[in-house]
Order: sequence, then structure tokens, then C-alpha cells
Amino acid sequence: MDLEPMRDLPMTASDTDRDGVRRSDPDLLPRLLADPTTRVLELRGERTPLRADGRLALRPPQPDDADGLLVHLGLVDGIAHVATCHPAPPREPVPREERLDAAPFADLRTVAAQLPPQEASLFATALGLANWHVRHPCCPRCGAATEVVQSGWVRRCPQDGSEHYPRTDPAVIMAVTDAADRLLLARNIGWPEGRFSVLAGFLEPGETIAGAVAREVSEETGVAVTDVRFVADQPWPFPASLMIGCTARATTTDITPQPDEIAEARWFTREEFRSQLREGYLRAAGRLSISSRLIEGWLGHRLDEV
Repeated sequence: MDLEPMRDLPMTASDTDRDGVRRSDPDLLPRLLADPTTRVLELRGERTPLRADGRLALRPPQPDDADGLLVHLGLVDGIAHVATCHPAPPREPVPREERLDAAPFADLRTVAAQLPPQEASLFATALGLANWHVRHPCCPRCGAATEVVQSGWVRRCPQDGSEHYPRTDPAVIMAVTDAADRLLLARNIGWPEGRFSVLAGFLEPGETIAGAVAREVSEETGVAVTDVRFVADQPWPFPASLMIGCTARATTTDITPQPDEIAEARWFTREEFRSQLREGYLRAAGRLSISSRLIEGWLGHRLDEV
């Protein structure tokens, strides 16, 4: 497995100082919004404005920023970054690609691969937290509406005093090869003809990463695997996952697709994969997701270089 495709994996930059020690200060966010050096990332639904050069339109605080959900994202080169999260505005029912081209706001899926690494990471953090807040407004113990504390990183129940933290759902995603170095790819039910990818699935309680890889591959294709190895991981805030990229070696090759999830699954040699991609039967994924990078690691070059 060539690890070179993982070196610029979007949303994985880790050089932001998350400034966790100061989150408990109840005056932190008002103080940051009063500081003109603070940079604000504005979210409207799942979209944020871009500059003319395609970078995030980070800006000084504005008076109405406090009307949204506020999150202290941390420090970048000593400068505080805050997200202000608002509901999505109504949009015209036009095709998605046309809407994104015409609007000053863009979503993370569209721009993450082109943003500077740190900006993509900031956007992913803001979106992941905003998604969590929207989906978890009430206490899971008593049902009371919770309040936002810890600079946007915790919700506290005023009734029973319990605190609730942002959740991340870990998922494994794996490049499985056999003794002939063929790659196992599958097409999910609901995907169009020709759209194949590596297998993936969520970890279950009490399960290891290697155990989840073996179980998911077996459940979805009937193939048994061993020698599971970690390759790289990637935040995936759609809405709240961490994709754990792995490789595994198949010990069996007969395929039995899971009927309610997998439309078809196949072994591919590199030449079969390249020729079918060139002929247009296979559809190449974009380079945003770790799934395409796992395929590139096996293939030996970028998908857009076939």
C-alpha cells in the first residue's frame, strides 16, 4: 500500500491549537467577539462564504454573530477563530451544481479538497459541532432542553445537571486485496451502474477496529480477511463520523453480496480497473474521501491520471 495519497488527505490538518483550557471561561466568547483580531467562520446551514480566490471568507466579528450558535474553534498562529452557526436560508429549487456555482456560499464536500489544509480542518470542526447541536437539543436522560456551555463544546441539562459531549461515530473503511493483489470493490444498492468503492461500515460496541473490518467484509461480501492494518484516518462530519482507513488481506475469494445492501461486488486487477475506468464503465470518485485515496494507494497513482 502506497501511503503517498494520504499525505494531502483533506480535513486532517492538526496544527490548530484547540485552546481547550479556556473553554470553561463563560466570558471567553463575548470577549473574543469584542476583539477585532478574532476571525469568524460563518455557517449558514452547511455552507460558508468563500473569498474570490476560493479560500474561506474568515472575517472580523460582526454585531449579529452572537445571534447564532457560537463555538470557539481554537487558535491559529495565536489568533482566535470562532464559528457562528445559523440555519440555512431558503434557496431556489435549482440543480445543486448550478446553485453552488452561483452562490457566494459553498459546502464542505465541494471545497475541502481545494482549501488550504488548516482551513478545511476548521470548516470540518465547525460543521461537525453544528450538526451535533442541531441533532441533540434535549437531554437524553430527562428530555429537557439543554443549554450550550464550554464555548460551544458541551450541552448541559438545567434539570438534572448532566453534561453531554459531541459524539463521533467511528467507521472502518478498508482496501481488501487477495493473494493475487486484486482489490475488492463493491456497489451499494442505490448507487448508479459503474460506481464502485471499497467496503466500509460502523464499529459496534465492544468491537476492535480489526474486528469491525473482518465483520463488515464478511457481512457485505462473504469474504474472510486477516492481517488488518491501519493506514490513515479522516474526520467525516456528514454528520459526525471518523473514517478509519485500513488494509486487509483476504483468505477467501468467493463473493456472496449482502442482498439488502450490496448490489454487486467484484475483484479487480489493476489493469482491469484502469481499462474499465478509461472506457467509462467505472466512475472515478473525487479525491475528498479516504476511499479514493485507498484505491490510489493500491493502484499506484492518482485516479485522474488513468
